[in-house]
Amino acid sequence: MLKVRTLAIGSIAAVAVAAFAAVPAGAAGLSANGSIGQAYVLGAQPDQKVSLLNARGKAIQSGTTDRFGSYIFLDVSAGSNYRVRAGSTLTPKFKVLSTKSNPAASFFKKKKLKAGLNYVKVRDGIEIAMTVRLPSGKKSLDEGPFPTIVEYSGYQTAAPHKFPLAGSDPLAPASSTAVGALISPLLGFAVVSVQMRGSGCSGGAFDLFGLPTTYDGYDAIETVAAQSWVKGHKVGMAGISFSGITQLFTAGTQPPHLAAIAPMSVTDDTYTATGYPGGINNSGFALSWVRERMSDAEPAPEGGQPWAKALVNAGDVNCIANQKLRLQTRDAIKVIDENPYRTPGEFDQRSPGAWVSKIKVPTFLIGQYQDEQTGGHFVESLAALKKNPNVWLSLQNGVHCDSLGPSTLTRWVEFLNLFVADRIPKISNSVISLSSGLYAVLANAPAAPVLQSRFAEMTNVKAAKAIFKRDPRVRLMMDNGAGPEGLGSIGATWDLGYDSWPIRQVKAKTYYFGPDGTMTSAKPGSATTASYLSDPSARPLQTLYGEGAGDDWKAQPRYDWTPLASGKGIGFTTAALGSDIVIAGTSSIDLFLKSSARDTDLQVTLSEVRPDGKETYIQNGWLRASHRKLDAKKSTALDPFPTHLKKDAAFLPAGVFTSVRVPLFPVAHAFRAGSKIRVTLEAAGGDRAIWKFATIDDGTATNTISLGGAQPSKILLPVIAGATAKGTPRPAPTALRGQPSREYTAASNGG
Repeated sequence: MLKVRTLAIGSIAAVAVAAFAAVPAGAAGLSANGSIGQAYVLGAQPDQKVSLLNARGKAIQSGTTDRFGSYIFLDVSAGSNYRVRAGSTLTPKFKVLSTKSNPAASFFKKKKLKAGLNYVKVRDGIEIAMTVRLPSGKKSLDEGPFPTIVEYSGYQTAAPHKFPLAGSDPLAPASSTAVGALISPLLGFAVVSVQMRGSGCSGGAFDLFGLPTTYDGYDAIETVAAQSWVKGHKVGMAGISFSGITQLFTAGTQPPHLAAIAPMSVTDDTYTATGYPGGINNSGFALSWVRERMSDAEPAPEGGQPWAKALVNAGDVNCIANQKLRLQTRDAIKVIDENPYRTPGEFDQRSPGAWVSKIKVPTFLIGQYQDEQTGGHFVESLAALKKNPNVWLSLQNGVHCDSLGPSTLTRWVEFLNLFVADRIPKISNSVISLSSGLYAVLANAPAAPVLQSRFAEMTNVKAAKAIFKRDPRVRLMMDNGAGPEGLGSIGATWDLGYDSWPIRQVKAKTYYFGPDGTMTSAKPGSATTASYLSDPSARPLQTLYGEGAGDDWKAQPRYDWTPLASGKGIGFTTAALGSDIVIAGTSSIDLFLKSSARDTDLQVTLSEVRPDGKETYIQNGWLRASHRKLDAKKSTALDPFPTHLKKDAAFLPAGVFTSVRVPLFPVAHAFRAGSKIRVTLEAAGGDRAIWKFATIDDGTATNTISLGGAQPSKILLPVIAGATAKGTPRPAPTALRGQPSREYTAASNGG
């Protein structure tokens, strides 16, 4: 293992970084190369004008290099015979790449990976850091071939040391890469940890989910699969969050040697799902996460990730050279600020959901509806997998880390063994015995035990795979947190299985909002109204803050889910249910809205009022009223689909009721007999743990909705016909993970 000596800091690093920052073009050599839709320049003078010339020699773009003498031209059409001019110097001709063709197999077969840290050039000449990690107990790649998994992320992923179980090591991978760096090797897989371009010791410039980054995933898969030590010359992908999201992009490029993917805790749309839910800027977690990525992308050693700083300071010439394009990183904060609408050119290629329909390989996906980081909107993209016959979806209530919970871990292991390793799944006793400690470290929460695979005693892989394929395509894991291990312990207590998503058995159940906060299946005959002042300052912006900040994954977070302030929101509640109702999917809140302001931000909250007087959070929906125009082709009765396009934006007409449909994020929940269903309408914020909103409301807008008559406001819920809670007990008030509870307090309108 590489040891970093502290005396190198400030000597080797300073000399090396200064070297590539200050060498004139004539000495370093001006060079230019094409990427997908881009061209990048290296070795020019600092602050020098450079021009991109097309095949006819015409300058089509110009720019000024940074202090490293680097520049990237964006939005360049694919084609040959491009050149760059810097002063009187012209580069050789080069090609700007297209997404329509990929390198030949011979390109990947030439690359040889060793155990530990490697630097690999991808199709556009950029060098990507990849660390090969051996299966637990193995000493050499010569002991292969090994079933192999790729984890691809912009976090500290390819840092070459072992995963840290204690202490701090700048050369160790981040805890967010535990799936690849720790768990998968313990399960007998070799892992290749791939560092996203523009981060760590990889070259290039960071551009969140840009096309070069997406196709780096393709190149990584094909490079790894070509290695002699990879079993069957095929690889799988695994990972949670960032390294789960990259799987959707990579699989969408259809690398021929990708065997399967197993993404956890993903998002599907960088605008609607996380960046601008309902068209309202998420100034909480989403913005802070982007800022962290920008910090990670700064050139080392003055910035960047710890392992890049350490290796630059140690004199790693590859890592040093790979910092040259870091000052060309796109300012993602600026992009967010400049695109309050869903600009197709910015968001389409960067939205994972747009790639999902192209995924052909077996897929095992796990996610939580109340995920405090990536949210529950990811479920919206799952219908795009309908043509893929080998898809298994595990959906549950809970928080970001719960994808790794015991309710899913065993089947996740089964999937990877059957579809990547081609072997009988068996979880070692050491992994099973370590699991309780893993969850204590991961989430500071108890957990249900990890179970041995049902296939552990079988010998025929084909027969085991056939049994696995008979599992329900959609598994709704219910009441995560209500197990016997304690309130908020990780693990669902029961489940429901279905053969498709959306679930075919779902029927829209309509409840009308009525006077005095009632909510009934019968439309009120006479027209009335209900009003509230949209005041985001009336409640805390988040439910976890102050001493509770960081409690997200704990068994009992210190939530502050504050009731609606008087006059600052309205609520509607059903009578006690006579029988169980189970919902699964998206809901539509169909309002007739009038506002004293020309625009306003709406937040809808779905909750359960229990017989014991407690109220439990279920899900939210948001919409900026000016974004109400729907995509007619995508919208359904249960799923309104705003376009969020600038050309469709329109202020509310003054003094009249306007139809506004608010989409509720997907969720599954069992309302047991005796409980009540509640819907509230309020200013944006106050319900989510670490999301908050840059709302346009300031406490002066009065919003009024029409009740009954010719303009009835209502909610349509996705009720699964015939489904019940299977006689399971109602969870305790604070049991369900990701779902805070509070004392039920009626809103000022009575609901």
